[in-house]
Amino acid sequence: MAARPTAAASPSLAWFRAADVADRADDLMATIRLSIDSPDPVEGSGEPWPPGRYSFVSGAIPGFLPSKSRVDNVTARCDLVIPCRDEAAALPALLSAVPAGLHVIVVDNGSRDGTADVASRCGATVVEESRPGYGAAVQAGVEAATAPLVAVMDGDGSMDPAELVAMIEDVGSGAATMSVGRRRPVSLGAWPWHARLGNLLVLAWLRRRTGLAVHDIAPMRVCGREDLLGLDLVDRRFGYPVELLVKAQRAGWVVRERDISYRPRAAGTTSKVSGSVSGSLKTARDFARMLP
Repeated sequence: MAARPTAAASPSLAWFRAADVADRADDLMATIRLSIDSPDPVEGSGEPWPPGRYSFVSGAIPGFLPSKSRVDNVTARCDLVIPCRDEAAALPALLSAVPAGLHVIVVDNGSRDGTADVASRCGATVVEESRPGYGAAVQAGVEAATAPLVAVMDGDGSMDPAELVAMIEDVGSGAATMSVGRRRPVSLGAWPWHARLGNLLVLAWLRRRTGLAVHDIAPMRVCGREDLLGLDLVDRRFGYPVELLVKAQRAGWVVRERDISYRPRAAGTTSKVSGSVSGSLKTARDFARMLP
């Protein structure tokens, strides 16, 4: 019987698969290094890995997930900053999924779709930031926060706020200075090839120049508010997360990276970064300005 013909893979699908294979190889090597350098925590105990033994941990580590009874105590120490521009369609579902105890600060960065009104009706504190730019919106939210820890995530519905709990525990326990998310797409269309390619190039440069072994640009993250303000970040555009990683590494921060699910953004919203090749190129330019 003749072999059944198969359709040629699209360039974007081939890139997605190749990048994922490379990512998984990185995961394996990080796991091997971790198993050699550090003892295992007691399964289910919520005990952290010993501080000071490493500067980077890859992946979501079994045995470090906080028990359900500790969630409220964990989240009560943290404010969640969500920078937004025209994310009204995504906010109801997103804010309803935020873990109990987290105080949410939505920073409206010049929206025209009623984002601020929707956020307020959903119970969030709303801060207006007239200066355009991701970094400007995040900085306004951090300055408005009052909790000792601050978390940041996008408002487009692509990430699950429930995954912040383990990250807050990382920092609150002292196991890390900052816990960051590493996006794992749940579908092919969640992360356009041009956005992922730019991301990988920036991170390859960062690893080469600084030795900071992260696999994403901290799209979801948790750290101490005063620690963050102490870095004196100056970028107010999309270069903000790259500047954060560079200065955190220079300051000797312990960074833990955890896998997070990455979904297609909510219907009715448009990405300012990955929605087009031109948007990704503009963002890459901002990234490049912050590279060492």
